[in-house]
Amino acid sequence: MAYSNKINQMAEEALNSRRMKALQNQEIAKKQIFKELPRLEEIERQLAVIGTETAKAVVRGGNVKEAVAALAKKSLNLQQEMKTILFQNGYSKDALEPKYCCSICRDTGRVDNEEGRTVICRCLKKLRSEIACKELNDSSPLSLSSFETFSLDNYSMDISEGYSISPYERMKKIYVYCKSYAENFNEKSDSLFLRGATGLGKTHLSLAIANEVIKKGYGVVYVSAPDIVGKMEHSHFSYNYDREEEILNSLTSCDLLIFDDLGTELSNNYSASAIYNLINTRLLRNKPTIISTNLNLKEIESAYSKRFVSRIVGNYVKMDFLGTDNRGVKIVKTP
Repeated sequence: MAYSNKINQMAEEALNSRRMKALQNQEIAKKQIFKELPRLEEIERQLAVIGTETAKAVVRGGNVKEAVAALAKKSLNLQQEMKTILFQNGYSKDALEPKYCCSICRDTGRVDNEEGRTVICRCLKKLRSEIACKELNDSSPLSLSSFETFSLDNYSMDISEGYSISPYERMKKIYVYCKSYAENFNEKSDSLFLRGATGLGKTHLSLAIANEVIKKGYGVVYVSAPDIVGKMEHSHFSYNYDREEEILNSLTSCDLLIFDDLGTELSNNYSASAIYNLINTRLLRNKPTIISTNLNLKEIESAYSKRFVSRIVGNYVKMDFLGTDNRGVKIVKTP
């Protein structure tokens, strides 16, 4: 995945900070342990001397193999003594070693693969993705909605003509489903299609799901259709393809994508193609997505394509919201 120089730099700085913190904590731990067990500090000094003597032996020449072997044996004996002292005094055998966040690359971000080539460690890839997702989420209202602040009292119990259920009963079922969805969310969770008129709680419930899913440790990206499509389109037509790809990568790789207000973006060939490719890519990767829209399926087919509607109908759990616009109505806690 391609990321901007800004994202790469932020990830490198974060990784370096992790490494420095691990080394600083190591020095603090060593001082405390050496104060309690001075023999360990003496062993560390002896090991450092052996390292110097080994280098000198190689430079001097002569019977290098025999000299190095003798020094190696002495070093192993001292290391074993150090581990024994630590264990006997209630410490782990690696108590003097730095505790890196990533034991694979030791917080350097690079590892050697089976072919002997240096490659990017998965921890750095994850860090870049997290930073890119945070950049997208900085302007989102992720912290503004919860299940506790969603009120069913705002929905009528009267059944309108043409319906077999009241808005209250429909929304109660949707509320319970969404709450259960959030509580049981995992990487194989279903994708959701929330459809209904403006102000019926689609954004509120999708953000409530997001907040619960984030608490479980998953990566969530919230975007509004007009905002994100506008950013991608601007990047594309200003030839900033790296930025366009960076945005797309963040949208397709996060654990849960919330795509709000589908159909309110500026409609053109680029937007229709970009949205279809985004949704289709996430389906192919089995990544759950929550889409909210004011459009019905016929309107979506007209705005996008029959193929797009087919993907939604065949792969999303569809929820039709009922009621009247609740925006501006005082919100009370749902029992």
